[in-house]
Amino acid sequence: MAIPPIAALEIGTTRTVALIGEIDDDQRVTITGRGVYPSTGVRKGQVVDLELAKVGVEMAVRQAADESEVNVGQLLLAVNGGHIEAVTNRGSVPVRARDHVVTREDVEEVMEIAKAVNLPPERDIMHTISQSFSLDGQSGIVKPEGMQGAQLALDMLVIHAVRNRIDNVRNVVQRVQLDVQDVTFGGLCAALAVLTPEQKRNGVAVIDLGGGTTSFLAYADNVMAAAGSLGIGGDHVTNDLALAFNIPIARAEELKRREGCALVSAGIGLKRLAMPQEVGFPERSISLKAFHVVINARIEETLRMVRGALHDAGVLTKLSAGIVLTGGGAYLKRLPELAQNVFGLPCMIGEPINVAGLREVEDGAAYATTAGLTLYGFRTYRESSLLQPLREWWQGVFRR
Repeated sequence: MAIPPIAALEIGTTRTVALIGEIDDDQRVTITGRGVYPSTGVRKGQVVDLELAKVGVEMAVRQAADESEVNVGQLLLAVNGGHIEAVTNRGSVPVRARDHVVTREDVEEVMEIAKAVNLPPERDIMHTISQSFSLDGQSGIVKPEGMQGAQLALDMLVIHAVRNRIDNVRNVVQRVQLDVQDVTFGGLCAALAVLTPEQKRNGVAVIDLGGGTTSFLAYADNVMAAAGSLGIGGDHVTNDLALAFNIPIARAEELKRREGCALVSAGIGLKRLAMPQEVGFPERSISLKAFHVVINARIEETLRMVRGALHDAGVLTKLSAGIVLTGGGAYLKRLPELAQNVFGLPCMIGEPINVAGLREVEDGAAYATTAGLTLYGFRTYRESSLLQPLREWWQGVFRR
């Protein structure tokens, strides 16, 4: 049976992105439709006005559908936000057979126990991803079935979020008469789009820098070991600049994109940026060095927060393949250099390599989340012949 096109959507703080992917003749996922529209009604990755946010969804999906000549009735939705958290939970069961050989029933039982995380009533589990089994203290077991032992344990990464914030994002899509097949964590999708199997084996972290959020996901010991999201992004840098230099938000954003730099260079000297007169703002100039100092302070603080989260998760020393930066914020000048200073690891910008059709796009890293979501949708469909329910398939998809 032919696999239908997959539509993927991300309602970001600064822009809403829709991609449509199809299987080409080489059985490779190719992006055939792309839609981008400025977001309104969204703050820090969370919907604050349903009607305003609806406009971005409607326009982005329409652009992608027109470009790919596909009718979109359902889609996959990626979300980020400071309310998304992850915890590693361990389940343990005795091996019940007389000969102490682990059975499929033992494996299924320990998986159910590992998934059973006690969360506050307002939170729901988004994803559960098996990390590794252990048998009588022997860790790092991938497939315990058929092995002998007395006690079987499993570590499970559980990603969870505040229910009503996810429901609000889903409601925006439903207001344009589209069905949401599943809601997924954007950091997972970005990793799927940009990482190679070798990077996962060696240990790597993806940091997705958006307008209002910074999400991260790390592989260590060849398993997905840590994940999370901060309610801090590029808009915070823009706001800092506007306040520090008393300039309009729009002017601060334009200057950040044109003149911004993550590091403060001694070679800047006395160079200044001319500020034309605007309503309520006099004509003047500001120091480019001071401009970069403000940017550096916020970006370094954000990266150090991610570093702290990875350290607390015990994975920071296991990232031999370094840090991969995605999202629109990844293109800030000298950001990889700053990230390398913060993490003490090699850093690079990660553009989608596991899907085709985005090579001509200048800012490919900004599409990592939605590109990875289309890829995930196809892999899931291939295995289940269905697009729902999806979240039960995360484990197999992300081990590849």
